[in-house]
This record gives sequence, structure tokens and C-alpha cells, in this order.
Amino acid sequence: MEHSLRDVVGNTRYVADEVDATYRKVSWRLVAFLFVGYLIAYLDRINVGFAQLQMQHDLGFSDAVYGLGAGIFFTGYFLFEVPSNLMLEKIGVRKTMTRVMICWGLVSMCMLFISSPIEFYAMRFLLGVFEAGFTPGVILYLTYWYPETRRARVLGIFSSAITVAGVIGSPVSGAIMTHLAGVHGMSGWQWLFLLEGLPSVVLGLLVPVVLVNHPRDARWLTGREKDIIEHQLAAERGPSAANRSHTFGDALKDPRIYLFAFVYFAVICGIYAVSFWLPTILKNAGVNDAFEIGMFSIIPYGVGALGMIFISRHSDIKMERRWHLAGCAFIGGAALVMVAATASSLALALLAFAIATATIFTGMPLFFAMLTSYLSGTAAAGGIALINSLALIGGFVSPAIMGWAKTTTGSFTSGLYILAALLVIAGFAVLLGTPKHATRATGRDDAGEPSPGAAELEQAALRSN
Repeated sequence: MEHSLRDVVGNTRYVADEVDATYRKVSWRLVAFLFVGYLIAYLDRINVGFAQLQMQHDLGFSDAVYGLGAGIFFTGYFLFEVPSNLMLEKIGVRKTMTRVMICWGLVSMCMLFISSPIEFYAMRFLLGVFEAGFTPGVILYLTYWYPETRRARVLGIFSSAITVAGVIGSPVSGAIMTHLAGVHGMSGWQWLFLLEGLPSVVLGLLVPVVLVNHPRDARWLTGREKDIIEHQLAAERGPSAANRSHTFGDALKDPRIYLFAFVYFAVICGIYAVSFWLPTILKNAGVNDAFEIGMFSIIPYGVGALGMIFISRHSDIKMERRWHLAGCAFIGGAALVMVAATASSLALALLAFAIATATIFTGMPLFFAMLTSYLSGTAAAGGIALINSLALIGGFVSPAIMGWAKTTTGSFTSGLYILAALLVIAGFAVLLGTPKHATRATGRDDAGEPSPGAAELEQAALRSN
């Protein structure tokens, strides 16, 4: 049976399969490229976790030094993220992403030259400066293409790059450190930074070829396909748009923006508890070889990738964000407690990490699907970056807490308990602090009825699934 979708501007009808085909075309062109970019970005951000297995011994760094260096990345990120995203709105994604990718790749490669804590701190800070703007820039960019009914799943696919980075990057990082140690007089961790930073530079050079600033600039789309995208987006610029923040000034004055920032802060703390310390916790569980640690890391990251895609898709189908996000926070917090309780058992630790990764990491696409429905206009460019900047302080706090716990008590247990509590509080904050706007933003009014335009899109999305 042929299903059709009536656009909200005129009388044109688009077959649902035609709409799906258009978005598949967009996804294979843009999302696939951005996915690879995020995978490499995240790998360059967290490979310091694997480098630690050799670098700490070679350079004599304590756990506290390593934790501070791992986290100081986010100081640079915090300071430069909002300006970068506001600039993206003015100069376009092509110039912004070219600059971002090439610069962070070069800094990541230069990490091989560090020899002291000060140099370690400086390079990690610069890596944050140059990478600032990539993730919020991509999230803003995807709102130019995808309506709310498709946004969680596409953000889920994009965000799953961080778990795929663990699946691919863990064994690759382990293999590099194991097999290239001593080659040409360089340590394995030095080869790690060199070889994993180079692809970012290559991708940066490809940005002008692959990305366009707006759908109307895409020569690889037909005129009808461009119309489909524009009309899909027009449906969400209806009555509910009047309830949203439109300017960056509006966003700064909105108290709910800071509640959003706290929620994402807790999610980030949980993510980096897994990303930075998984190799070390597996080593403490009895796995000593770097390559074996990489292979075991595939399990939680693989489960996490599947969780991000399927839970995000389910959120789109149900057009519900709050309970999905809160549920992930609650289960993720419980999983971190399980990690603390089972750290000495490899099998149980892997199970706990798999649950933690599948739920905590899924908080990212669910959160941004809710946020991008709440913000519009310049508020989206600045607000997304502002929230991301404030929340990514968690990337500094989380490693510092874990490093402090390990240095002070000889165990990660107390640090994991603190981060688990943050996630539970964030789950309650989502449920208690975002009731009306969150439901309205997903296409329903306060009474629970579908709003104009969004109802048609929701029905089409349900039919296409």
C-alpha cells in the first residue's frame, strides 16, 4: 500500500518511500563522513587511555598527573567551543570543519614529543582548543537536514562512533603499542599518537569535497529531493516554535539551559569514566597484555554501539525523550556501581561495562534530540555549544575524580560511586525539570495531543518504520 506525506507548505504529496530514499542518500553522503570524523576525533581524545599503559612508566607520571592531563583537554574545549559554533553559523560548516580536523590531527601527532607533565598538560589543552566546535557543530549542522522525527536515530548513528572507536581503536591501539615499540627508536605510545592523529588531517583536507553548507547547495541532490528536505523541516517550524528560545541571549537567560547542562555533564562524567579507565580496570582484573586488553574492550564497546542505535531509534518511533534518557541514566549509574563491585572479576567487569556503555553512551543522542527540539535560530548555535562546553567540564572532573580515588585509596571504587550518584541525580532532573517543553518539542502539546504538522510527520515516520 502506498503511503503519502502532505507537506505543510503547499499541496505537493511525497510518497513515504521517496522521503526515506532521500534521507538514505543524505545519510550515506554526510552522516557516514561525519561518523568517521567523530570516530577519529574520539580516538584521538581517548587514546591517551591506552598510551597510559606505557607512557606513565616511561615518563614517570603518577595517576594524578595522568588524570589531570587527560582531563585538561576539556579546559581548552570549554573556552573555545561557543565562539567556534557561533562562527560556524556565519562562515559555514566547510571552513569550520576543515580548520578543526586538520589542527587537532596535527596536535595529536605532536603528542609523541612530550617528556614532562607540563608538556603533557599543554598538548592536551591545545587538543581541546582545536577540537572545540566539532561535536556541537555537527549537531547543529544535522538540524539543517533532519526533522525531529528522524533526529534521535541519526544522532544515535553519529554518536555511536565513540563506541565503534572503542571496538576498532582498542585492538588497533593495543597492536600498535605492542608491535611497534622500539621501531626507529620510538616507544609504542609514540607510534600510537603519530598513526592515530594522521587520519584527522587527511579527513580535514576532504571536507570541502564532501560537505556543503546547506541542503540547497548540494549538487548531488535533485530539486525534488531538496524540496522534500525543506518541507520536512518546515513542519517543525509551526506553532510550537513560538515556545522556543531563538537568540543566544534568550538561551543565556533560560534557567532550563543550565539544567540541561547539568544533565549532560553527568552523562559526560559517566562516558569518560568508561573511556579513560576501561583499559586500566581490565589490567587490574588480570589482563596484562596491551593487545589482549584491546580485544576484551571490543565487548563493551560493541554492545554500546548496538544500544545507541536501537534505543535512539525506539525513542524516535515512540516520539518520547524524557523517560528514555532518564532510564539510561538510572541503569548506567547502577552499572557503574556494578563495575566497582566486580572489578576483580574479568567476566563480571566486562558485563558491567557493557551495560554501562549501552546506556550511558546512549544518553548523548537522546539528550541532543531533546535539546535541538527546544532551541532554534542563533540559540541553537550558541546554546548547543554553551551546554556542551559546560557539560564537558565533566571530561575534566571525571578523570580527576577517578585519578584522585585511585591515588588516595588505591582503588577506583569511591570514584565510580560518585559518578554513579551523579547519573541518578541527572535522571531525576530530566523527569522533574523538563516536563512541558520536552513533550512539546517532540511534537505534542501540553495535553498530549499531536501538534499541527508534527502529527503528519509522526504518522509518516511510524509507517516508514
